[in-house]
Amino acid sequence: MEFSEVVSRFDPVMGMEVHVELHTATKMFCGCPTAFGAEPNTQVCPVCIGLPGALPVVNRQAVEWAIKIGLALGCSIAPYSRFARKNYFYPDQPKNYQISQYDEPIAHDGFLDVQLEDGTTWRVEIERAHMGEDTGKSTHVGSATGRIHGATHSLLDFNRAGVPLIEIVSKPIVGAGERAPEIAKAYVSALRDLLRSLDVSDVRMDQGSMRCDANVSLMAKGATEFGTRTETKNVNSLRSVETAVRFEMCRQADVLTSGGEVVLETRHFHEADGSTTGGRPKESAEDYRYFPEPDLAPVEPSEELIEKVRAELPELPWLRRARVQADWGVSDEEMRDLVNAGALDLILATVDAGASPTEARSWWVSYLSQQANKRGVVLPALQITPAQVARVIELVAEGKLTNKLGRHVVDAILDGEGEPDQIVADKGLEVVRDDSALQKAVDDALAAQPDIAEKIRSGKVQAAGAIVGAVMKATRGQADPARVKELVIAACG
Repeated sequence: MEFSEVVSRFDPVMGMEVHVELHTATKMFCGCPTAFGAEPNTQVCPVCIGLPGALPVVNRQAVEWAIKIGLALGCSIAPYSRFARKNYFYPDQPKNYQISQYDEPIAHDGFLDVQLEDGTTWRVEIERAHMGEDTGKSTHVGSATGRIHGATHSLLDFNRAGVPLIEIVSKPIVGAGERAPEIAKAYVSALRDLLRSLDVSDVRMDQGSMRCDANVSLMAKGATEFGTRTETKNVNSLRSVETAVRFEMCRQADVLTSGGEVVLETRHFHEADGSTTGGRPKESAEDYRYFPEPDLAPVEPSEELIEKVRAELPELPWLRRARVQADWGVSDEEMRDLVNAGALDLILATVDAGASPTEARSWWVSYLSQQANKRGVVLPALQITPAQVARVIELVAEGKLTNKLGRHVVDAILDGEGEPDQIVADKGLEVVRDDSALQKAVDDALAAQPDIAEKIRSGKVQAAGAIVGAVMKATRGQADPARVKELVIAACG
């Protein structure tokens, strides 16, 4: 069914569940490291792989960051919350239960205002944000889809098991109509920006540190009860969130109009064609047999701790964008591009490190963006810090580097060759200011191009550019072009 017909006959209802891995140094209930990309099963211990007798201990940093997330979302922070065991069997869950929170979450009843493409704002109500631990990771070998169906065998990596996880659950989003897919994407995007600004997660959807479960149902126009929902699991990009919601709306409409019934189930999203397929029947809360975790004490944050965390909240990203946009005179479209590319935070951090806003924007939006594309990574994943970029900008401003030499230094940083000053010294990249060395290069260039020299002598000063270019080439770009031009004109005077 065409999407326009779907929204003319049905009202969509959405519920968004976003899972966020916190980038604490250690796991939620043990001291194992959380770094992404380690060799499989090298970051594990008796606690996170569920050996008998191993006892969990709560990560204090994770609790404080959960409070920070809750406060930023306008939630009430519970004076008393506790962990529960969520019981289910799955190979990548080594304990056969997951430590999470159920009916007593640490944060509840908040909201997030999201801006849509036309500038309007939609408020998404937050049901709760609760703490827990992530599962391990299964790799299904021999399957064309990468899923268990058709696989010859599966490999289990428990490095991720026990990583601190915050689940942010929205209340039902109703009344969105044809804008439901757009609102879903905008909500996850705004949530990602918020979490990044709080510095609690790297929110790398491509690496799974932020994942979205999209619950979608339809109810006929004029109906008062929600329809049966499906839950599309682990959607890992903003575009895919929008696509998955749109596909499910159309698919469910086809089922309902043909006289069928929507099945309460999880579904898999397929990036290749934007479709979803059925997974497993969806469990109810009773199926998980929740009961209080007996090995962990309740979490009872003091008012002093909550207010301390509140005082440390940064400027919220949408307020910061509005301020920066006004200060820099940036258009809505340019600001949207900066945010989508992940450049805005990097630019602001570079400014904080001492660079001018103009130069910081120029380097990140032009050369560094090109390098990110060349290396096949997103801009924030480049192996260079805002402080390093700011130092390169400073060296250029001081005249110790030209822009071209600055790019060479940036390339070396990206290749892991060290800090800016060290690279300049080791490679001898500093601008040449010795007049004797420059004069010889100027004389050689003039001798090689006598016709150009004659033009300069006859008053055509603009012709000096050819000689300056030759000198820059001869000095590997290390000459001060302004000083070279002065010497060229003086030699032809």
